[in-house]
Amino acid sequence: MLGARPRFTSQLDFVTIPDFGSETVDLTDALEGGIDGIIHVASPLSYDTQNNEAELIIPAINGVKAVLAAAARTHGRVKRVVITSSFASVIDLDRNLRAKEGEGYFTYTAGDWNPLSYEDAADPRTDAVVAYRGSKKFAELAAWEFVNNYQSTAEDASCGFDIVTLCPPMTFGPVVHPVRARDELNESNAMIWKVVKYLKGEGEESLPVSRVPFWVDVRDLAEAHALALLKHEAGGKRYLVTAPERFSYGLAGEIMRHEFPDLAAAGEMRRGAHEKQSIDESYGMDGSTAARDLGVTYRKFKETVVDLVRQLAAMHE
Repeated sequence: MLGARPRFTSQLDFVTIPDFGSETVDLTDALEGGIDGIIHVASPLSYDTQNNEAELIIPAINGVKAVLAAAARTHGRVKRVVITSSFASVIDLDRNLRAKEGEGYFTYTAGDWNPLSYEDAADPRTDAVVAYRGSKKFAELAAWEFVNNYQSTAEDASCGFDIVTLCPPMTFGPVVHPVRARDELNESNAMIWKVVKYLKGEGEESLPVSRVPFWVDVRDLAEAHALALLKHEAGGKRYLVTAPERFSYGLAGEIMRHEFPDLAAAGEMRRGAHEKQSIDESYGMDGSTAARDLGVTYRKFKETVVDLVRQLAAMHE
């Protein structure tokens, strides 16, 4: 990790975090050295789970509680914690379906929450994708409950801290952390690589299909995190962070064919690669509030795809 960021070597420290499966995790030592702000981005994501509650939900909840408990023990030194939540904690699939069936256009805002119950998310019969939506919802709710209780019971209000939660949808873009092989890509970027493989005729039978039409560039999301930490007026708020431009993997394929014409040179272009996938326009997602309040300018999908594919091509070489 230090090798990937040589110019920041003197400013980086690493602390091994215990298993978030336990409720006794203590991160107090990790906040030594005058730390006064935290950005918490870690939450387990796997679509190959054996126990939804143990592998997804409990670690997500325990993780955020451990971070906030450690912040509280700094007695006012930590002023803010920014937490990466997810559009998964917001989306209501039944509402989406009703909109597609003509019930009426709507826009998701920071006031919306997915309707999953804890029991349904933890049920062993529940798909891991659904369980992940539950893990993000209940971890974020735990964060809001913790900080509200902490602020209401603190003897000295000046010793408190606030939180900001960010709820991004699909996140694409160049990878900064070391990745030894493309099979180590995060779930979102791995989908873009599947489009590359499809165009090259390397085993993919069809283009991936996106679950939602919303996305954000990882660089814009990173900037949103930093600004949420620094802007005083963002305290205590929840933001949906999404580019105004919608996407599909078909659109990603079109961009690749135009910007990387040699992609399919090694294999015959798959039938259907030139076809456009429909992009869901039946509902919206409010990313403009985050752009206005935090000062984020969203990149275009073309820039995100080109920069990522160029990086992946270099990785292949």
